[in-house]
Amino acid sequence: MLSLQKTITIVVGSLLIAIGIDFFLMPIKVLDGGFIGLALIGNYLFQAKAGIILIALSLPVFIYTWRMARGMFFHSLFGMVLLSYFIDLLDAFNPLGSAVHAYPFVASIIGGTCIGIGFGILLRIDTSTGGMDLLASLLAPRLRLNVGVLILMMDAIVIILGGLLFSLDTFFLSIATIVSGGLATSLCTSKYFTY
Repeated sequence: MLSLQKTITIVVGSLLIAIGIDFFLMPIKVLDGGFIGLALIGNYLFQAKAGIILIALSLPVFIYTWRMARGMFFHSLFGMVLLSYFIDLLDAFNPLGSAVHAYPFVASIIGGTCIGIGFGILLRIDTSTGGMDLLASLLAPRLRLNVGVLILMMDAIVIILGGLLFSLDTFFLSIATIVSGGLATSLCTSKYFTY
């Protein structure tokens, strides 16, 4: 069962991730890694709702999680559903308009930072939004790889795919997004930054 504090934290973390995606990445067709990046590719190519794609991509991972690690299942499921909802809800808004288009590198850094802080907040309470991070945390021991290395490999595949499908600008801006997001997540989860 979710406590009120954990519920509020999941809402805030998911909302920050959705703001980073909808306000900073989607207007300039930049990707994040993992299932979010794949959902954005689906959105950019087919104008499908990114949140719905994210749920569809995450279902097999959640079935696997249900069988292998039920404790992680419920909190991560709530985070994934909430994130998908926020992504599709905020998709209609574009509060920064031309500023994002005028400064795409800055938008990529800010978007990645919002996403990274959101994920960091969730990781601080042992929750995720499912997706490739959850899959990587379950597969890493079996593959005898570090979880971070496995996530990096999976993210790299998504970003390279985006670069091939869209442009070099998409590729390099997506790298900026992932680097800033990774740094923000690391700072949020560092033992020296307790709250």
